[in-house]
Amino acid sequence: MSDRLKVGTYEFTSRLIAGSGKYKNFAITKAATEAAEAEMITVAIRRVNITDPGKENLLDYIDPKKYVILPNTAGCFNAEDAVRTLRLAREAGGWDLVKLEVLGDTETLYPNVVETIKAAETLVAEGFQVMAYTSDDPIVALKLEDVGCVAVMPLGNPIGSGRGLANPFNIRVIKQRASVPIVVDAGIGTASDAAKAMELGADACLINTAIAEAKDECMMARAMRDAVRAGRQAFLAGRMPKRAFASASSPTEGYIWD
Repeated sequence: MSDRLKVGTYEFTSRLIAGSGKYKNFAITKAATEAAEAEMITVAIRRVNITDPGKENLLDYIDPKKYVILPNTAGCFNAEDAVRTLRLAREAGGWDLVKLEVLGDTETLYPNVVETIKAAETLVAEGFQVMAYTSDDPIVALKLEDVGCVAVMPLGNPIGSGRGLANPFNIRVIKQRASVPIVVDAGIGTASDAAKAMELGADACLINTAIAEAKDECMMARAMRDAVRAGRQAFLAGRMPKRAFASASSPTEGYIWD
């Protein structure tokens, strides 16, 4: 329990951050989030109702006293819209820990890093604790840290693609250079992807589509929970070196027929 995830002024036992999109209904969102044993859940402010009491509300299912709500700017394509969205989120719920996501286009959903950095500078100056979604570029990751982001969230692959880690080397380099938490965000499709990300040294994984679109959402949520834990333990344990040739696991001297 001493191995806690620290993000800005927040601390978590779980290193799996849940997403709230794409589920069939809020009841399944709640059940899967509980199965994952997540403590933080992202909410797309522009897409999910969390303020209108006259309509079904995600917060009727996800208790803000139990979970840290992480407002995000999904659907924003420039810095101005992203900043405005998070200002509204702070007014509505008092949330200061936020996920910044500024997209470049609707087809790839790749981040627009220029607009992301621009928005991050404004939000940090206004007292937000910014977790920034970005490309897997180590230079951009360091820039976002320098701007003052409390976590950097490089993609593993495009959002919702489920293709795993496109460039494990870059994830490792980003982690080795960073002094803030690195959260692999987007591209994870199954438990082995999450375990691999954590084995590389990622501090956490944000997982949404892989759970929400599984045939059994709660079973997949538990699988992701266990994969994140196992990957973290493997990273902390320190893996054996890779060798070009075999290395006997038993002694090569002192056989009884010697």
